[in-house]
Amino acid sequence: MSQPLWEPSEQRIKDANMYRFMQEVNQTYGTHFADYDALYRWSVENIASFWAEMWRFAGIKASKGYDEVIDDPAKMPGARWFSGSRLNFAENLMRYRDEKTALIFRGEDSVRRTLTYAELYTATAKVAAALKTAGVVPGDRVVGFMPNMPESIIAMLAAVSLGATWSSCSPDFGIKGVLDRFGQARPKVLFTADGYFFKGKALDSLAKIAGIIKEIPSLEKVVVVPYTRERADLGDLVNGVHYDDFCRNNAEEIDFVQLPFEHPLYIMYSSGTTGLPKCMVQSAGGVLLHQLKELILHTDLKREDTIFYFTTCGWMMWNWLTTSLASGATLVLYDGNPFHPGPEALWQMAQDEKITIFGTSAGYIAALKNAGVKPGRQFDLSPLKTLLSTGSPLSKEDFHFIYDEVKADLQLASISGGSDLNGCFALGNPMGSVYEGELQCRGLGMKVFAYDENGAPVTGRQGELVCTAPFPSMPISFWDDADGQKYKAAYFSEYPGVWTHGDFIEITERGGVIMYGRSDATLNPGGVRIGTAEIYRLMEKLEEIDDSVVVGQDWLGDVRIILFVKMKAGYELTEAIKDKIKMSIRTNASPRHVPAKIIGIPDIPYTLNMKKVELAVKKTIHGREVKNKDALKNPESLDLFANINELQS
Repeated sequence: MSQPLWEPSEQRIKDANMYRFMQEVNQTYGTHFADYDALYRWSVENIASFWAEMWRFAGIKASKGYDEVIDDPAKMPGARWFSGSRLNFAENLMRYRDEKTALIFRGEDSVRRTLTYAELYTATAKVAAALKTAGVVPGDRVVGFMPNMPESIIAMLAAVSLGATWSSCSPDFGIKGVLDRFGQARPKVLFTADGYFFKGKALDSLAKIAGIIKEIPSLEKVVVVPYTRERADLGDLVNGVHYDDFCRNNAEEIDFVQLPFEHPLYIMYSSGTTGLPKCMVQSAGGVLLHQLKELILHTDLKREDTIFYFTTCGWMMWNWLTTSLASGATLVLYDGNPFHPGPEALWQMAQDEKITIFGTSAGYIAALKNAGVKPGRQFDLSPLKTLLSTGSPLSKEDFHFIYDEVKADLQLASISGGSDLNGCFALGNPMGSVYEGELQCRGLGMKVFAYDENGAPVTGRQGELVCTAPFPSMPISFWDDADGQKYKAAYFSEYPGVWTHGDFIEITERGGVIMYGRSDATLNPGGVRIGTAEIYRLMEKLEEIDDSVVVGQDWLGDVRIILFVKMKAGYELTEAIKDKIKMSIRTNASPRHVPAKIIGIPDIPYTLNMKKVELAVKKTIHGREVKNKDALKNPESLDLFANINELQS
């Protein structure tokens, strides 16, 4: 059994919010839990009691308490949570109104702005009053086509303070990608910045917005935030108004509309690379309670922390980061390319802002390692206590890179969930050890298993990620899915009453979780299921390989593995390198993992949130149409795969 890469000190364990929560559970229920495993078992065997304790521990602000935690803990979907309660999501995030810094905004153009909690409240009050004057009422949709900047958070808080439902996309989305999302939501008000920065260039958003609003007749107001210029010419922008003009009022207070726990808060979207994006409607109370559990307990977020997550407004990690306001912590927002002006940019910022919790993607960590950056040697990271990683599985090698080149005394929390739940199934545990390649634990209250081919839970081997009990942040519905059939088909068609998430995982004997990639992209040569992450981990070790994508191709009544590799500068895909790749896979994985074909390719397709699109590649090599290429960061790369069968028989 491998040795831990990191173990928390006894003092760190006792200082953790998780430890305090465990002691309070012991006191209330007469239990004697001394470790996470015991607390976890209690949380999934006593669903109602656990979430009631979480409500209390998080200090949920509600004008009316709940009558019942959950009506039926065996009902999924459709369980009703915290019935009778009345609350407002924004009010819970704005419980502080003092001079502590709430937001630090950093852009790649060297801009730096700060807002205190008092300033954030005042700014939100003005926008909320303006939205109310514009006729926004509970149930209306307000959307943002915005960079990750303070006005994005302000607009969201203002909208949901009135009971509106918020949705957002990042400005690097194409027109079709935005229309595929906002066109379904039919918003009343849209917030946009005049542009954004990327790789040192100011990029315009207004021409794109002009094309978008022509196709969304429900829009009554388009509010333009200044960013790349002082005051943009709105020209013929229909219903366009400058942000400063829109919120020019004397409002100082916010009238937080009190609403049921299940009131719609967010519309989140699936990646949309295999069809029109799913529009997942999530509840105010559900998102609030679920994310506070993850932030307060699993991330150990406290008021004195400074938390950063590299994200855009089109990724659920933006929503997750924003909820940190409820803890009174300082949030660092960043807009731009994380490698501009150089690959060390975010670590310079981490030093300057004294970041204690640093969040990013596995793809960024791999790129950082390949760029030769050694953050711990180049910068003072003494305040840093936790590093979070998500988006795709983090390789064992990258676990070691973090401890060798970032910081030795650091909780590395690889986390995994999805936009579907606006949260995680597996997370960090501040009371637990970190082992290479493993997510530390299943989340409290999340009854997660790995199911084998027969639908039976297995430990120590790969299986399908399922959740067998309801949780508060489950979507309350899909947009325009009146009978709930799309919702049920998305998660409950495989095992009725059991959430099937679509990830391939292993739950280890010590309770950790290993991610193997999307189960719908799982390779099945000869009927043996193989997770794609196993092959990617080996490719990352080879100095000649810059990136790769692996898919299963239907071939002669079976499936054969096709590995596409992007070579590093200065290397060509020779037969010798192909043999080296095959030997590495055969030796470190198994003979069944060895690709039937290894093909060189100049680019690998990714979504805007930097996830490999294996299914889109698979569709392309089988000659099937990929409809929503606007969801891709580099859609032209798919064309490279279109004639593979002609090039390689």
